[in-house]
Amino acid sequence: MFFISSGRLRSAFAPPQYLTLPLSGIDVSTSGVKAVHLAEGAHGLTLASYAEAKLRSGAFTYGEIVDREAVIEALIAAAKTAGISSTNAALPESKSYLFEAAVKGSKKAEWRIGIEQRLDELVPLPPPETSFDIIGMGKGANDDTLVAGIGFARRIVDDTLFAFDQAGIRVRALEGETFAMARALLPKGDTSTALIIDIGKTTTKIAIVVRRIPRFATTIGIGGHALTLAVQKHFGVTDAEARKVKEERGIVPAPGNEDYLAAMFSTVSAIRDEISRRLSYWQERASLNAHEPVSHAILAGGNASIRGLPEYLEGALRIPVAPGDVFTNLASRDFWIPALDYSESLAYATAIGLALRDDIEPYA
Repeated sequence: MFFISSGRLRSAFAPPQYLTLPLSGIDVSTSGVKAVHLAEGAHGLTLASYAEAKLRSGAFTYGEIVDREAVIEALIAAAKTAGISSTNAALPESKSYLFEAAVKGSKKAEWRIGIEQRLDELVPLPPPETSFDIIGMGKGANDDTLVAGIGFARRIVDDTLFAFDQAGIRVRALEGETFAMARALLPKGDTSTALIIDIGKTTTKIAIVVRRIPRFATTIGIGGHALTLAVQKHFGVTDAEARKVKEERGIVPAPGNEDYLAAMFSTVSAIRDEISRRLSYWQERASLNAHEPVSHAILAGGNASIRGLPEYLEGALRIPVAPGDVFTNLASRDFWIPALDYSESLAYATAIGLALRDDIEPYA
């Protein structure tokens, strides 16, 4: 799922080493810019380099570049540290519109024509101001092809490309971040229906993916920073001290922890309820044979490693919940040890998924 590309990314024959594509991804979010570069080793892909450049509050908000100069500076810094000159880049979930449709034809060009003719029914934007892409999902009734699609306002695409261009970084492909996350967190060939929960600084993104293709996605306006603020208010400590307390205590019951947990639960329960409401709707539709039910949930994001969070969510969602592994499609850890700490790595799911799209067929 992408909007621009330098052409077909893979051919039937492996290219010479000097022609191989740089396996890199850059993700811009509220907290900052994250960049990764992957390298091919004797046993498969490994993480060659990574970098994060923080953004000040308000520079990137609700999926929009607000302070263009700050974002460009962060892009330059992250790309330089990670050794990246060209990359795949993410478009924000909060500005995307997922859709599904049945179309005629056997080729993508024919499917696009069918979608263009009814784009105003599928995406709540004026068609001339919309960029979209589609992926085939198999045959439907009447020999139609079922496709999943994603649309963005053209200005979001243009703003993103402009920022990367000003930073001197060539963009090979743009992709919705939920598609990239699914590629990083689910093994190649996975056929399950999974719920991805990405808990960032100021938002929580949730996506239901089927065969690694997002079929539902939304952004909740509450993230891990709200938990940090709850700790600050309870203990009267600094932001840094509150984050340390949050990491150490999590939401695990302990003697004398009652007041602290009450403060934490007042916030995390709001996230839980929003996720539960969306999941319940999907599961109810599944009971009517509209689609497969969600079988498990995967946690990602900078706040996914909070102690006790998987167990807390599992009790409410009634499906297994576990932290993700962003290296699941890289070489076995029997042969390499990531320089990136596990809890920190969960914030790099989108960037790693973007880098992986140049190594494997995106939805193979």
